[in-house]
Amino acid sequence: MYTLERTETFSQDIKKSRFIAHAAPAGSEDEAKAFIAVVSDPSANHNCWAWRIGQAYRFNDDGEPSGTAGKPILQAIDGQALDRVAVVVTRWFGGILLGSGGLIRAYGGTAAACLRSAGKIEIIPRIEGKIVAGFSDLALLKARLCALSDIIILNEEFTATGAVMTIAVPEAIAQQANRLVTDVTGGRAFIRLSDS
Repeated sequence: MYTLERTETFSQDIKKSRFIAHAAPAGSEDEAKAFIAVVSDPSANHNCWAWRIGQAYRFNDDGEPSGTAGKPILQAIDGQALDRVAVVVTRWFGGILLGSGGLIRAYGGTAAACLRSAGKIEIIPRIEGKIVAGFSDLALLKARLCALSDIIILNEEFTATGAVMTIAVPEAIAQQANRLVTDVTGGRAFIRLSDS
């Protein structure tokens, strides 16, 4: 699964109606709602939107016929294997009715084009863990951990004898990371993962 690197915008005119899509990464429902509130234009005829965060999703047709706007936007998100994403497609009516099929193509197509042009980053499932290490092991341990792919040191608290590091480890390399910590410290330290 992927999410967006940053906010992206795309606009097009379809039969005299103006469609502008805004897409952004959204890590929570509150972030998605805040993004929708910020980019929705009160002067427009419709601000239709959808978001997906894991298994949770919502969409809204904002006055367009049911199923012609929000759902096609959500399908554009899902069709590009995206997660933690919110999309708003704003329409200024140009006087020509598009019909249900035309609306579905316009909203879904505008959202899909916006998402296609956006930079994407892979979502890496991580497990949080803690390492208690002495000062003598700390510098080498941090260097070796940082050499492993996608490990993030979230916090470091110093104690009288060393430090407690909170790290985020990709699930796929959690056991490898734990072996590395044990090997580098001669068994004096290990990762205590939050789910074990």
